[in-house]
Amino acid sequence: MERFDVVVVGAGLAGLQCSRLLGRSGVRVLLVDQKPDLERAIHTTGIFVRRTLEDFELPETCLGPPVRHVTVYSPARRVMELVSPHDEFRVGRMGALYRHFLEDCQRAGVSWMPATKYAGHISTNDGLLVQVETRGLSRTVSARYLVGSDGARSRVGMALGLDTNREWIVGVEEVLGSVPFHGPPRLHCFLDPKLAPGYLAWVVHDGEEAHIGVAGYARRFDPLESLQKFRDSLDGIVDLRPACLIERRSGRIPVGGVLRRIADEHGMLIGDAAGAVSPLTAGGLDPCMRLSTLAAKVIAEYLHRKDARVLEAYSGNLFRARFVSRLWMRRAAATIRSPHLLELGCAAMRLPLLNTFAWHVFFGRGSFPDTDVEFAPQPAT
Repeated sequence: MERFDVVVVGAGLAGLQCSRLLGRSGVRVLLVDQKPDLERAIHTTGIFVRRTLEDFELPETCLGPPVRHVTVYSPARRVMELVSPHDEFRVGRMGALYRHFLEDCQRAGVSWMPATKYAGHISTNDGLLVQVETRGLSRTVSARYLVGSDGARSRVGMALGLDTNREWIVGVEEVLGSVPFHGPPRLHCFLDPKLAPGYLAWVVHDGEEAHIGVAGYARRFDPLESLQKFRDSLDGIVDLRPACLIERRSGRIPVGGVLRRIADEHGMLIGDAAGAVSPLTAGGLDPCMRLSTLAAKVIAEYLHRKDARVLEAYSGNLFRARFVSRLWMRRAAATIRSPHLLELGCAAMRLPLLNTFAWHVFFGRGSFPDTDVEFAPQPAT
């Protein structure tokens, strides 16, 4: 039987970041993902914010041109322009980024098992026996710890008895090429409770690719139908006639905030599985990178010390207090169904005080709390 220190289930950005950091620290890691190719079936638009770009090393070849301009549209398509003096956003070429991170993992000694799904685990006196299935063939590996990076509806989280996401929105977008480009790279955000109930529709065009999508509460709209209506409404804003479809993406986005109980002595959750997404903006890449980095540090220390108190540094309760205001704003956004009410809100955002708030929502640097932690040295024995 193969033996590992850690089995990581799910090779999205969170799983890859955690795995490569664990591998670099000398931990024996098995990384599994049910996809045969990480460049397929991507679920995220991949917008990285300035804080992430400043704090983490991401390869230039995996990032689009910087975006400083944001245009916000009311339901009646009245416009509010926001411009930052900084390079605020860059759209990741996520397939290339996943491949780059996976190569980092393998250089760090991480064992990679694609086309493989997690089938369950049992606890023993020596750790865990983790069952995985690869193309219908089942095998069992031994591990000391299990990490769930398997999305908003985490099977690992349910199997571990940890908290699970209960609130999410669903989104669908198309990535397009050959879209005519005029002016600086720009993020267009459309507030319309009919097209995108509880969230927004968007176009981000950085001069190389255009991403066009909608997201909202699933019980209140048909995402594919809404996306088509949105595309049809973009005449005069974006010329899609020569566009070619590169890929279509869709998925669930948890918006209930970081879950409270995301770790125990057998395993932990990271990324969407842990609810590491801003409740208000639904931005998940910065929380993903920060929480996954913390997770790798806590796991390595826990395996070294064999002291469960180390896991106290990885508790959702430590982060939820930071999201109280965003959770309330998320609940408020979920209740707005009237385009007229939203129109009034957009008009108010043009006033100086609320315009500052809008500027902070798009360009603020408080997307996720700092996660740096220092462990006291072990006493000499």
